[in-house]
Amino acid sequence: MTNEPWLLVSASTAGAPDSLRVQVWRKLRSLGALYLQQSVCLLPARPEVAREVRRLADRIRHQGGTARVLSLALTDPDERQAVVAELNAARDAEYAEVLQRLPELRRELADERARGNATYAEVEESEADLERFRAWLGKIAARDYFDAPAGRAARDAVDQAAAELAAFEDAALRAEAPRPRVDRP
Repeated sequence: MTNEPWLLVSASTAGAPDSLRVQVWRKLRSLGALYLQQSVCLLPARPEVAREVRRLADRIRHQGGTARVLSLALTDPDERQAVVAELNAARDAEYAEVLQRLPELRRELADERARGNATYAEVEESEADLERFRAWLGKIAARDYFDAPAGRAARDAVDQAAAELAAFEDAALRAEAPRPRVDRP
């Protein structure tokens, strides 16, 4: 959407408890804010984002800080494109970290399988690892407002790891399942 509204958020925690600064930074980071300068950032004004920003601004004010949330339009197409490119670059960097760390899980599955160590305990451990990757990917996707290019590769890599884990689980089941008894006459 080329004419979508944006939120300009200015937040200051001076005079507020020290913990508020970290809370504000974490929340804006989780929303995928693009910092224009210290304490000033930009976000697309999508309903879920606007709701979270309003809640954050209220929290800042109630704890002694100051916050302004202004709605604006990026009327220059080149400027809008530059902002979207910066947001996508930030998401691509996050997706790249997922892609960088995921091969470790896949290597571990291959190594355990090669050692003949396809066990239920290994399946559980690897499932927990895969769920962490899925949760991490979900958090990134929630702030990927403009479909950053690396998102598809990260989702595909997590899906591939899930398929490899399913195959590993099948091997563990075959290795640990009781063998049917064969009665000989």
